[in-house]
Amino acid sequence: MPNSANTKRLVIVESPAKAKTISGYLGPNYLVEASFGHVRDLPVGKKDMPDALKSKPWAYLGVDIDNDFTPVYIISADRRKQISRLKDLLKQASEVYLATDEDREGEAIAWHLLETLKPKVPVKRMVFHEITRPAIQAAVANPREINRSLVDAQEARRILDRLYGYDVSTVLWKKVQRGLSAGRVQSVATRIVVERERQRMKFRSADYWDIIARLLPENDTRTFNATLIAIDGDRVATGRDFDPETGKVRPNAGVIHLDETGARGLAARLEGQRFTVTRVEEKPYRRKPYPPFITSTLQQESARKLRISSAQTMRIAQRLYENGYITYMRTDSVNLSEAAIAAARQQIHDLYGAAAVPSQPRRYTGKVKNAQEAHEAIRPAGDSFRTPGDVAKELSADELKLYELIWQRTIASQMNDAVGNSTSVRINAVTPAQESVDFGATGKTITDPGFLRAYVESSDDETAEADDAERRLPVLVKGQPLTEKGLTPTGHTTQPPPRYTEASLVKAMEELGIGRPSTYASIMETINNRGYVFKRGQALIPSFLAFAVIGLLEQHFPRLVDYDFTASMENVLDEIANGDESAVNFLHPFYFGGDTGDEGSVPRQGGLQRMVTERLGEIDARGINSIPLFRDEAGRDVVVRVGRYGPYLQRTLPNPPEGEEGDRAPVPDGIAPDELTPEKVAELFVGGQGGERKLGEHPETGELIVVKAGRYGPYVASGEKTSSLLGSQSPEELTLEQALQLLTLPRVVGKDAEGNEIIASPGRYGPYIKRGTDTRSLADEAQLFTLTVEEALELLAAPKTRGRAAAKPPLREMGADPATEKPLVIKDGRFGPYVTDGEFNASLRRGQAVDTLTLDEASEMLAEKRAKGPAPKKARAAAKKAAPEKKATKAAAAKKTTTAAKKTTTAAKKATPAKKAAPKKATSSRKKAED
Repeated sequence: MPNSANTKRLVIVESPAKAKTISGYLGPNYLVEASFGHVRDLPVGKKDMPDALKSKPWAYLGVDIDNDFTPVYIISADRRKQISRLKDLLKQASEVYLATDEDREGEAIAWHLLETLKPKVPVKRMVFHEITRPAIQAAVANPREINRSLVDAQEARRILDRLYGYDVSTVLWKKVQRGLSAGRVQSVATRIVVERERQRMKFRSADYWDIIARLLPENDTRTFNATLIAIDGDRVATGRDFDPETGKVRPNAGVIHLDETGARGLAARLEGQRFTVTRVEEKPYRRKPYPPFITSTLQQESARKLRISSAQTMRIAQRLYENGYITYMRTDSVNLSEAAIAAARQQIHDLYGAAAVPSQPRRYTGKVKNAQEAHEAIRPAGDSFRTPGDVAKELSADELKLYELIWQRTIASQMNDAVGNSTSVRINAVTPAQESVDFGATGKTITDPGFLRAYVESSDDETAEADDAERRLPVLVKGQPLTEKGLTPTGHTTQPPPRYTEASLVKAMEELGIGRPSTYASIMETINNRGYVFKRGQALIPSFLAFAVIGLLEQHFPRLVDYDFTASMENVLDEIANGDESAVNFLHPFYFGGDTGDEGSVPRQGGLQRMVTERLGEIDARGINSIPLFRDEAGRDVVVRVGRYGPYLQRTLPNPPEGEEGDRAPVPDGIAPDELTPEKVAELFVGGQGGERKLGEHPETGELIVVKAGRYGPYVASGEKTSSLLGSQSPEELTLEQALQLLTLPRVVGKDAEGNEIIASPGRYGPYIKRGTDTRSLADEAQLFTLTVEEALELLAAPKTRGRAAAKPPLREMGADPATEKPLVIKDGRFGPYVTDGEFNASLRRGQAVDTLTLDEASEMLAEKRAKGPAPKKARAAAKKAAPEKKATKAAAAKKTTTAAKKTTTAAKKATPAKKAAPKKATSSRKKAED
């Protein structure tokens, strides 16, 4: 590395945090300074254009569409001071190293710095995918030139998104609502969410039944469960056999739809009958490790396991990268370098033993559609990996959790396959009516957990069985007789397709080839901030505004929200990045039209400019802003209209007389489109016009009392006072007298001897009384108005029952534990069902059900709990004092349990010492493309 005392080399990166880390790896002859992200960009609008260009017809775009789509760049107002500083530092420099990120956007930032600073000294491009001392020194020693093809691709993307965004957004402003935006990727992402909600709105549920048989093999003490699958050779219907839009069995499905009566009758006919094993199939089970993280899979898993958004994931990952803990986090490559593979294999050897290391290194091939970047996968930085315990003192809690996730996934990717056996059993019984009834059971045992000891991937389907879950069956052979020990008819209801979460939406976009690693997080933020979706827990729910916008685009600009078209544009951008295509040759036909593309493509339709201009007059604003729901029992068409002040319901008879608007009712905030069922709509229209019913005036205040409908049900209102209706009341039949009673709630019953108020109030879980923080449930709603002070004091004096009522009976009694002979029962707990022997509890795992859990499985679960011993009591930390530092423990390399990987603490993680709050680190301020 050059080390002349007479020279200074200026290294420019994006962020102060990155600058601080890199400066520690370079000598005193290097000045490392941040640009604070992009230093210049397209103007926001005509007002930001240079005065000489403001009169141009294309000034609002910031792109000279008449001169080969030449962009107009301006220096951002908040970057001018930093540009001046960089120019001052240039005066001291003999060379400039542009060390921005190695992707297209980083290349573009480097080019913009070159164009803005106009240095007179040599300029070199310095690239690296991790910020470690060896990587930085190697990057300085091996610089390259700016890759103009990458710059052109990023510039073309920026111009394309500006043309699409500004011209299509103008249509939305005029036909839907001012302030809306459209985007090449954001609109398609919104369409994906809207289409899922449409499926949910059309969905009709279906009920179906089967039978769970508890069976005991001859000369064995272990029972197992088998499920009814066929009667007289005809398969019994399951959820996949029903049409989601009708709730009926699909035509030609050839199945028997068993209802409750049929299931209970068949179970009764099977009682005491002989069951026989008719088929046993055993196959080897093998599960290969998951590939290391790329941007999309990291966002998906952090959402599932850590419950954080895509944007939060990327902010944390940015800090880890800039401070030298992980490699570059915007990538769609699953490759690992030879050094990384060696580091992972060595760490597996150290932690899990030589037997856990495969004979050959694993190398992965990406399956991402249109994968573009030639980076490494996201992994711990360096040629040797630090365990989460090694870095625990240096990271904040969020940073440590994400680092641990990345470390786990990387290590697991180089471990052995998980292997075991899977068994499929068919069982037959014959009823006295000579019905031949088939049952089936499947089992899975894992003989070597392999990579599952380090990492188990989560699923978007919360009912899906985890990869490390086992289902043990006793040894069975064909012809073996079985004794029936219980037949349980079990009902099921089909469910609508699940709503997208950020994780599953990113996965869908990736599979369609839409978007890029650098855009996923920003797209999630954009569709949230624009009001196109809102969150309920992790689920993304589209707004009615999104329905209107997507409806307009689908009807009048279908190609612009076509999934294949959007992905194909990514292909062209890839070709530009590879130097195989010209940006102008791509942009010109897209905007002005041409004979490129297939029939119906944007160029063949005359180009974006013509499409937007000519079709504007064809768009019926009222029709676009009307989302039809259904026709009610009175023959009225019910629609949601998107108005200036929010969505509202309207119902009218078909072909109403001119001027007849029909009834209107507001749509409560936060209600999901699929929740507007006929029953809910009828409730919202209580009283007809306006969605409220007038009951009369309040005798004391003179204010009007009305019944209204809200998201959480009907309520009465008078002035600023409101009160929800009780469970026994209906909005149609509520009287003025009842409303006046409701408006007295919460009611002060009286005071105790110390002067403390006792209040009666309805609650989420039923009526109750409260004195300070002490509460008691009431027997019924009538007591809200009739309870006396004496009765209240008597209730408060009585011991408080567990929860809100008497202890619930067990969900199921299982019998005596074979290991301890203690009675086992399944109970319903705060966090779901669990099995208990009165001393130890074990929650049912994913894929386990109350009705199907076997006694042996329950016994094994409790045995694991007993082996771990009682949970240590958490000591309450003294106020404002740090907890004493724990001693680091050795890695638990010999641990064999297959469930350990589910926890966020890995086998290799040391006890994490108490940490002081981490100082806030500066984050990169890179501006993302307007996708």
